[in-house]
Amino acid sequence: MIRILIADDHTVVREGLKQIISETHDMTVADEAVDGHEVLNKALRDDYDVVVLDITMPGINGLDVLKQIKAQKPKLPILVLSMHPEEQYALRVLKAGASGYLTKESASEELVQAIKAASAGRKYITPSLGEKLAYFLGTDAEQLPHELLSDREYQVMCMITSGKTLKEISERLFLSPKTVSIYRARILEKMKMKSNTEIISYALQHNLLE
Repeated sequence: MIRILIADDHTVVREGLKQIISETHDMTVADEAVDGHEVLNKALRDDYDVVVLDITMPGINGLDVLKQIKAQKPKLPILVLSMHPEEQYALRVLKAGASGYLTKESASEELVQAIKAASAGRKYITPSLGEKLAYFLGTDAEQLPHELLSDREYQVMCMITSGKTLKEISERLFLSPKTVSIYRARILEKMKMKSNTEIISYALQHNLLE
């Protein structure tokens, strides 16, 4: 029996995932978590076969949760489930050690297959993501400006594109406004831009809007 920890702050999403999983005889939802701190505590304290993790979690961001779990339990498979398209986070979470990346739109068709692959120690890669991986692994592939950003810089960039103020970003990421301003300056420098408007325009062009 595959024991699964579901981590998502929306009750309706958790119930939907539980319904999908309940129709499969060889897996069960062993526990649930509603924020980053709770999933981190449960994943490190108890034994699960697979964690299904939302990338946008209250408290600790899902990407940070992923990194902390993999640092202490590197063999624990983690499937990242997100409302965001693959272009936003898929490559980053795979680099951080995730076993796969699913959008919530595709979860009903792909969740069970992805969980089985992850529990068996395999990566679950959708055909469209496979194409992206093949492209980025190509020796001649040039990195896009946003791919030059660190994970934290990328998080800040995505929050800027969603219209959040520096104060709101600092509260969400538990950083000082000054630190967030430094990250914003680095983002502008690395992407060779001068304003939030340019960042938002770029994000719209590359399907990166929150």
